[in-house]
Amino acid sequence: MPENSDQEKTEPASPKRREDARKKGQVVQSREIPSVLILSSVLGLFLFSGPWMILSISEIMRGVFQNITTLRFEDTNVHIFLSEVFVQSFMILAPLMLIVLVAGIAANLLQVGPLLTGKPLVPKLSKLDPIKGIKKLFSLRSLVELIKMVFKIIFIGCVAFLTLRGEVDTIPSLIQMGVGDILGFIGRVSLKLCFFTCLTLIFIAALDYAYQRYQHEKDLKMTKQEVKDELKQREGDPKVKARIRRVQIEMSQRRMMEMVPEADVIITNPTNLAIALKYDPEGMIAPRVLAKGARFIAERIKNIAEKHGIPIIENKPLAQTLFKVVEIGDFIPVNLYRAVAEILAYVYRLKNK
Repeated sequence: MPENSDQEKTEPASPKRREDARKKGQVVQSREIPSVLILSSVLGLFLFSGPWMILSISEIMRGVFQNITTLRFEDTNVHIFLSEVFVQSFMILAPLMLIVLVAGIAANLLQVGPLLTGKPLVPKLSKLDPIKGIKKLFSLRSLVELIKMVFKIIFIGCVAFLTLRGEVDTIPSLIQMGVGDILGFIGRVSLKLCFFTCLTLIFIAALDYAYQRYQHEKDLKMTKQEVKDELKQREGDPKVKARIRRVQIEMSQRRMMEMVPEADVIITNPTNLAIALKYDPEGMIAPRVLAKGARFIAERIKNIAEKHGIPIIENKPLAQTLFKVVEIGDFIPVNLYRAVAEILAYVYRLKNK
């Protein structure tokens, strides 16, 4: 509605609003959490299987350098040799690719849960609007993202600097070390740097997730008019429901009035109530109420009865009891058999039955 644009979003999101947003792919999601989980998983993989991976790669490289001078490109052995190198390299890198894939999927499942929707991928012409693009570029959210990126670079840079500063004194002594010791030093420092970087990213991811949840809740907030509109959609417009109820009552009364000519007797209050009774000894176990009503409805029942020559009997206690106790279409209760039987007997005598 147009008036909703002027209202402030102060109401918390309803369950339906949250469900609709989830179906559209609008969920709380931090990009830092997958990065942290992937980096942590890769770091753990290198920590436990790094020596095996380095040794395997060294064996592959040694085989390549030993055989490269003896191979000819037109020889069929080249194809076999390259296939073996590719298979061995794939076997080394397969755990790394698998753990990256599993970590990326697990990170999103932890944040979002099982969710599969293609709505965010549906192209929209509104996204091509350059004015909206410029507004989004200079929006508050873009400024926050820029601040986050700068803070992330500075924070990680400081952690990396402090980590490497403690190893500066060891660098001059690398001149006297062998190649293996130098590679071991580089691997140890790299793992140490990745470990502290990972801890830093965990802290940044926690802050980012908290901010994303706050921003998500803020985006889902509703105006009071939106809450009212949603309530109308869920429960129905009160005006429409009242109209439907009125139509149903009118149809029910119309059907009831059509049954009055079949009645044997009309019992009245005498002015406020009217109950139409019918009894068929061959097909009914007891007299049945065909119609009943008060005031205006009672007058209509009596008018129809007069047009069709149906007897109208005044019995105030019985009329009040039947109106309160028996619903339309039901048989009368046992305790009213005698009173109704007397009236029916009187009516039958009038009709010479």
